[in-house]
Amino acid sequence: MDRCIVLVDAGYLLGAAASLLAGEPSRSRITVDHAALIQALRDRAESDTERPLLRIYWFDGAPDRVPQPEHRRLRVMPRVTVRLGALTRSDGRWAQKGVDAAMHAELTELARNRACSDVVLVTGDGDLLPGMMAAKEHGVAVHLWAVQAADGDYNQSEDLVAEADERRVLDRVWITQAVRAKELTAVCAPPPVPRPEIAAILSAPLPESSLAAAAEAVPEDADRAPGAGAAENGAPERMPTPKGVPTPKDLAALRAPGAPGAQPVQHPATATLRWSSDKGWVDRPGSAAESAEAASMPTLAQLTTAEQRWADREEDITTVGGDPYEVGQVFAKRWMSRLGDQSHLHKLSGMYPRIPHRIDGELLRYAARFGLLAHKDDQIDEHDRYAIRAGFWREFDVPAGAGEHASAE
Repeated sequence: MDRCIVLVDAGYLLGAAASLLAGEPSRSRITVDHAALIQALRDRAESDTERPLLRIYWFDGAPDRVPQPEHRRLRVMPRVTVRLGALTRSDGRWAQKGVDAAMHAELTELARNRACSDVVLVTGDGDLLPGMMAAKEHGVAVHLWAVQAADGDYNQSEDLVAEADERRVLDRVWITQAVRAKELTAVCAPPPVPRPEIAAILSAPLPESSLAAAAEAVPEDADRAPGAGAAENGAPERMPTPKGVPTPKDLAALRAPGAPGAQPVQHPATATLRWSSDKGWVDRPGSAAESAEAASMPTLAQLTTAEQRWADREEDITTVGGDPYEVGQVFAKRWMSRLGDQSHLHKLSGMYPRIPHRIDGELLRYAARFGLLAHKDDQIDEHDRYAIRAGFWREFDVPAGAGEHASAE
């Protein structure tokens, strides 16, 4: 058949591109526009072989062979087939298993069935040498492409290079059509804009009860000269810490009616604000007002029909990039657009910066679909959690900001 096929070892292509552009082979150091990359591969293959493209095979590794976000996007593109091997961790490093064997099997099968006249291999592994030789014996022309090496030397097996019918180098100019090095100083999400009610709490003076408690905590001999309070065993005595910064308990007390500078009550005075981003406001026994409000809020799953669930999945595969901040925005947009009772929006606004636990858990499970758990022991790290929640609140603030702008006009 007078057509060409491209077999891509993604580990080699993207690892070599990362070495060239970022100085190390870690794929986390680069961003990839997969649609542009696939189109560039197709254009180059058809130009070099002077044959129309039949298909691009994309070979990559994934934990437990579970498709990652990039794989889901790739496999719905025209003329692209994704083949996954395993990704295993050994001695602190991740390694692909089964990718070379899959490429070898595909190459020999295509050649034996005369599915094409030309095969383009984007790889550097010498294990494919027997498959290349078998393809040539079946009358297939083999084109071997290399990514420009960072040090100017070869990054492919010498035997593989010698056996190929045609050789090409994908240089820096070609690579940067679709691949960019990440900026080390870039942050995952913009810092959140302080909310007026939170700023008012932090700027308000402490309650007299808190100041009195701090004064009682100071020992009677606290005004002695330095060193005079040493313990009998020679260890220095711990000096009391001035209570100048409000504690979570103080912030909760400031929410109580009548407290200096207090805003309208949005949390019970008996609640304690923990510094953990997972817990937020936690009710003490006997105060269930906030938990009742949170329990009344529907989850996204409850608001989503079967048709919408299918459309959401298509959107996740084709348009959502998987950036933590973006994931939070997408989730919030869907939740708000399907919410029938708009009073829930007012309730949620009063809970800022906490997201109710049942919705927050659903948000993090949704984020896990985009590979944010990969290589992190099935945990989303704190930086990504912050970005996910920041994206959620940012999208939540957009309608409010738009409404204020419209009323001002």
